Amino acid sequence: MTVFELYTKLTDRVPKSLSMGWDGDGFEVCPDRDIEVKKVLCALDVTNDVIDRAIDGGFDVIVAHHPMIFNGVKEVSTLRPDGERVVKCVKNNIAVMTFHTRLDAVEGGVNDTLASLLGLENVYVGESSEGIMRVGELPLELDALDFAHKVKDALGAPSVTLSRASGRVKKVALVGGSGGSDLVPAKACGADTFVTGDLKYHEIIAPRDSGMNLVVAGHFYTEYPVCRVLKAMIGEIDPLVECEVYFSDRVEVI
Repeated sequence: MTVFELYTKLTDRVPKSLSMGWDGDGFEVCPDRDIEVKKVLCALDVTNDVIDRAIDGGFDVIVAHHPMIFNGVKEVSTLRPDGERVVKCVKNNIAVMTFHTRLDAVEGGVNDTLASLLGLENVYVGESSEGIMRVGELPLELDALDFAHKVKDALGAPSVTLSRASGRVKKVALVGGSGGSDLVPAKACGADTFVTGDLKYHEIIAPRDSGMNLVVAGHFYTEYPVCRVLKAMIGEIDPLVECEVYFSDRVEVI
Protein backbone atom coordinates (compact mmCIF):
# COMPACT_ATOMS: atom_id res chain seq x y z
CA MET A 1 0.00 0.00 0.00
CA THR A 2 1.36 3.42 -0.96
CA VAL A 3 1.16 6.62 1.05
CA PHE A 4 -1.48 8.02 -1.27
CA GLU A 5 -3.54 4.82 -1.05
CA LEU A 6 -3.47 5.01 2.75
CA TYR A 7 -4.73 8.60 2.70
CA THR A 8 -7.46 7.69 0.20
CA LYS A 9 -8.66 4.74 2.28
CA LEU A 10 -8.64 6.72 5.52
CA THR A 11 -10.58 9.49 3.79
CA ASP A 12 -13.16 6.90 2.71
CA ARG A 13 -13.71 6.22 6.41
CA VAL A 14 -13.34 9.82 7.61
CA PRO A 15 -14.73 11.89 4.71
CA LYS A 16 -13.35 15.33 3.95
CA SER A 17 -16.94 16.51 3.53
CA LEU A 18 -17.28 16.40 7.35
CA SER A 19 -14.48 18.95 7.84
CA MET A 20 -15.52 22.45 8.83
CA GLY A 21 -14.89 25.17 6.28
CA TRP A 22 -12.14 26.86 8.31
CA ASP A 23 -10.24 23.63 8.93
CA GLY A 24 -6.80 22.90 7.52
CA ASP A 25 -6.60 19.12 7.80
CA GLY A 26 -5.70 16.80 4.94
CA PHE A 27 -2.64 15.42 3.16
CA GLU A 28 -0.27 18.06 4.53
CA VAL A 29 3.16 16.74 3.60
CA CYS A 30 3.84 14.27 0.80
CA PRO A 31 7.50 13.83 -0.24
CA ASP A 32 6.50 10.92 -2.51
CA ARG A 33 2.95 9.66 -2.95
CA ASP A 34 4.21 6.26 -4.12
CA ILE A 35 6.31 5.38 -1.06
CA GLU A 36 5.32 1.98 0.33
CA VAL A 37 3.84 2.27 3.81
CA LYS A 38 5.44 -0.07 6.31
CA LYS A 39 5.25 1.92 9.54
CA VAL A 40 2.72 4.54 10.70
CA LEU A 41 2.95 6.75 13.78
CA CYS A 42 -0.37 7.99 15.21
CA ALA A 43 -0.39 11.09 17.42
CA LEU A 44 -2.70 13.90 18.46
CA ASP A 45 -0.29 16.62 17.29
CA VAL A 46 2.60 16.87 14.83
CA THR A 47 5.20 18.39 17.14
CA ASN A 48 8.96 18.16 16.84
CA ASP A 49 8.87 15.37 19.44
CA VAL A 50 6.52 13.38 17.22
CA ILE A 51 8.60 14.02 14.08
CA ASP A 52 11.79 13.00 15.90
CA ARG A 53 10.14 9.76 17.03
CA ALA A 54 9.06 9.11 13.43
CA ILE A 55 12.63 9.67 12.21
CA ASP A 56 14.23 7.55 14.93
CA GLY A 57 11.70 4.75 14.48
CA GLY A 58 11.84 4.66 10.70
CA PHE A 59 8.18 5.57 10.22
CA ASP A 60 6.92 6.41 6.73
CA VAL A 61 3.78 8.30 7.77
CA ILE A 62 2.48 10.40 10.65
CA VAL A 63 -1.30 10.25 11.02
CA ALA A 64 -2.56 12.91 13.43
CA HIS A 65 -5.69 14.68 14.61
CA HIS A 66 -4.54 18.30 14.75
CA PRO A 67 -3.21 19.89 11.55
CA MET A 68 0.48 20.72 11.41
CA ILE A 69 -0.06 23.55 8.89
CA PHE A 70 -3.18 25.12 10.35
CA ASN A 71 -2.98 28.68 9.05
CA GLY A 72 -0.89 27.95 5.99
CA VAL A 73 2.85 28.32 5.50
CA LYS A 74 3.97 31.53 3.79
CA GLU A 75 7.56 30.39 3.54
CA VAL A 76 9.16 26.96 3.97
CA SER A 77 12.23 27.91 5.95
CA THR A 78 14.04 26.42 8.91
CA LEU A 79 14.01 29.93 10.37
CA ARG A 80 10.30 29.43 11.14
CA PRO A 81 8.98 26.67 13.47
CA ASP A 82 6.28 25.56 11.02
CA GLY A 83 8.67 25.58 8.09
CA GLU A 84 11.27 23.67 10.11
CA ARG A 85 8.80 20.86 10.74
CA VAL A 86 7.87 20.65 7.06
CA VAL A 87 11.53 20.55 5.99
CA LYS A 88 12.33 17.90 8.57
CA CYS A 89 9.52 15.66 7.29
CA VAL A 90 10.44 16.14 3.62
CA LYS A 91 14.16 15.49 4.21
CA ASN A 92 13.30 12.22 5.96
CA ASN A 93 10.60 11.10 3.46
CA ILE A 94 7.87 11.23 6.10
CA ALA A 95 4.33 11.95 4.92
CA VAL A 96 1.91 13.78 7.21
CA MET A 97 -1.86 13.42 7.04
CA THR A 98 -4.31 14.89 9.53
CA PHE A 99 -8.01 14.41 10.23
CA HIS A 100 -9.27 17.19 12.44
CA THR A 101 -12.90 18.30 12.62
CA ARG A 102 -14.00 15.46 10.36
CA LEU A 103 -12.63 13.05 12.98
CA ASP A 104 -14.59 14.99 15.61
CA ALA A 105 -17.79 14.56 13.61
CA VAL A 106 -17.50 11.09 12.10
CA GLU A 107 -19.27 8.15 13.72
CA GLY A 108 -16.81 6.37 15.99
CA GLY A 109 -14.46 9.36 16.07
CA VAL A 110 -13.30 11.70 18.84
CA ASN A 111 -16.64 12.32 20.50
CA ASP A 112 -18.14 8.86 20.18
CA THR A 113 -14.92 7.49 21.66
CA LEU A 114 -15.16 9.94 24.55
CA ALA A 115 -18.80 9.03 25.18
CA SER A 116 -17.91 5.34 25.24
CA LEU A 117 -15.06 5.85 27.71
CA LEU A 118 -17.42 7.72 30.04
CA GLY A 119 -19.94 4.87 29.89
CA LEU A 120 -22.76 6.85 28.29
CA GLU A 121 -25.74 5.03 26.84
CA ASN A 122 -28.28 5.95 24.13
CA VAL A 123 -25.75 8.33 22.60
CA TYR A 124 -26.84 10.58 19.74
CA VAL A 125 -25.51 13.58 17.80
CA GLY A 126 -26.59 16.77 19.52
CA GLU A 127 -28.13 19.58 17.53
CA SER A 128 -25.33 22.11 17.22
CA SER A 129 -23.95 24.23 14.43
CA GLU A 130 -20.84 22.06 14.14
CA GLY A 131 -22.48 18.64 14.35
CA ILE A 132 -19.84 17.20 16.65
CA MET A 133 -21.53 17.26 20.06
CA ARG A 134 -22.67 13.94 21.54
CA VAL A 135 -25.40 13.50 24.14
CA GLY A 136 -26.04 10.41 26.25
CA GLU A 137 -27.10 9.15 29.66
CA LEU A 138 -25.36 7.43 32.54
CA PRO A 139 -26.87 4.08 33.55
CA LEU A 140 -27.21 5.46 37.09
CA GLU A 141 -27.30 9.03 38.31
CA LEU A 142 -24.07 10.18 39.99
CA ASP A 143 -23.03 13.01 42.25
CA ALA A 144 -21.10 15.59 40.24
CA LEU A 145 -17.90 15.04 42.22
CA ASP A 146 -18.08 11.28 41.70
CA PHE A 147 -18.66 11.84 37.99
CA ALA A 148 -15.70 14.21 37.77
CA HIS A 149 -13.51 11.51 39.30
CA LYS A 150 -14.94 9.05 36.78
CA VAL A 151 -13.95 11.37 33.91
CA LYS A 152 -10.45 11.87 35.34
CA ASP A 153 -9.88 8.13 35.75
CA ALA A 154 -11.36 7.16 32.38
CA LEU A 155 -9.10 9.60 30.51
CA GLY A 156 -6.01 9.21 32.65
CA ALA A 157 -5.98 12.98 33.07
CA PRO A 158 -3.73 14.51 35.72
CA SER A 159 -6.57 16.79 36.81
CA VAL A 160 -10.05 17.96 35.88
CA THR A 161 -11.96 21.13 36.73
CA LEU A 162 -15.47 20.77 38.17
CA SER A 163 -17.97 23.63 38.34
CA ARG A 164 -21.28 22.55 39.85
CA ALA A 165 -24.81 23.64 39.09
CA SER A 166 -27.34 21.00 40.24
CA GLY A 167 -24.65 18.68 41.58
CA ARG A 168 -26.31 15.61 40.03
CA VAL A 169 -25.35 13.94 36.76
CA LYS A 170 -27.55 11.84 34.53
CA LYS A 171 -27.80 13.36 31.03
CA VAL A 172 -24.42 14.37 29.66
CA ALA A 173 -23.43 16.41 26.60
CA LEU A 174 -19.81 16.41 25.51
CA VAL A 175 -17.35 17.86 23.03
CA GLY A 176 -13.70 16.81 22.96
CA GLY A 177 -11.23 19.70 22.71
CA SER A 178 -12.61 23.24 22.87
CA GLY A 179 -16.34 23.13 23.53
CA GLY A 180 -17.35 26.64 24.52
CA SER A 181 -19.43 27.18 21.38
CA ASP A 182 -21.61 24.19 22.31
CA LEU A 183 -22.67 25.32 25.80
CA VAL A 184 -25.98 26.73 24.60
CA PRO A 185 -26.89 23.72 22.39
CA ALA A 186 -25.94 21.40 25.27
CA LYS A 187 -28.35 23.17 27.60
CA ALA A 188 -31.04 23.20 24.90
CA CYS A 189 -30.89 19.41 24.59
CA GLY A 190 -31.64 19.03 28.30
CA ALA A 191 -28.20 18.00 29.52
CA ASP A 192 -27.53 18.51 33.22
CA THR A 193 -23.76 18.19 32.67
CA PHE A 194 -21.33 19.25 29.97
CA VAL A 195 -17.90 17.65 29.50
CA THR A 196 -15.22 19.21 27.34
CA GLY A 197 -11.50 19.89 27.12
CA ASP A 198 -11.35 23.69 27.25
CA LEU A 199 -13.62 26.49 28.42
CA LYS A 200 -12.98 30.19 28.97
CA TYR A 201 -12.77 31.48 32.52
CA HIS A 202 -16.09 33.31 32.42
CA GLU A 203 -17.79 30.14 31.18
CA ILE A 204 -16.31 27.94 33.91
CA ILE A 205 -17.22 30.20 36.84
CA ALA A 206 -20.91 30.50 35.96
CA PRO A 207 -22.40 26.98 35.89
CA ARG A 208 -25.74 28.25 37.15
CA ASP A 209 -25.90 30.65 34.21
CA SER A 210 -25.59 27.68 31.85
CA GLY A 211 -27.72 25.52 34.15
CA MET A 212 -25.27 22.63 33.88
CA ASN A 213 -22.46 21.05 35.82
CA LEU A 214 -19.23 21.66 33.90
CA VAL A 215 -16.36 19.17 33.77
CA VAL A 216 -13.25 20.43 31.97
CA ALA A 217 -10.77 17.61 31.47
CA GLY A 218 -8.09 19.11 29.20
CA HIS A 219 -7.89 19.47 25.42
CA PHE A 220 -5.30 16.73 25.03
CA TYR A 221 -6.95 14.16 27.28
CA THR A 222 -10.43 14.48 25.80
CA GLU A 223 -9.08 13.89 22.28
CA TYR A 224 -6.05 11.63 22.70
CA PRO A 225 -8.12 8.39 22.91
CA VAL A 226 -8.99 8.76 19.20
CA CYS A 227 -5.37 7.94 18.36
CA ARG A 228 -6.13 4.32 19.24
CA VAL A 229 -9.12 4.50 16.89
CA LEU A 230 -6.84 5.69 14.07
CA LYS A 231 -4.45 2.82 14.80
CA ALA A 232 -7.34 0.34 14.61
CA MET A 233 -8.53 1.82 11.30
CA ILE A 234 -5.07 1.45 9.79
CA GLY A 235 -4.85 -2.13 11.04
CA GLU A 236 -8.14 -2.94 9.32
CA ILE A 237 -7.00 -1.30 6.09
CA ASP A 238 -3.71 -3.21 6.01
CA PRO A 239 -2.83 -5.63 8.84
CA LEU A 240 0.78 -5.80 7.60
CA VAL A 241 1.44 -2.15 8.42
CA GLU A 242 3.18 -1.64 11.77
CA CYS A 243 1.41 1.08 13.73
CA GLU A 244 2.33 2.86 16.97
CA VAL A 245 0.48 5.43 19.09
CA TYR A 246 2.67 8.23 20.44
CA PHE A 247 1.78 10.12 23.63
CA SER A 248 2.68 13.67 22.64
CA ASP A 249 1.56 15.68 25.67
CA ARG A 250 4.44 17.60 27.25
CA VAL A 251 2.42 19.86 29.57
CA GLU A 252 3.01 19.21 33.27
CA VAL A 253 0.49 19.79 36.04
CA ILE A 254 2.47 20.86 39.09
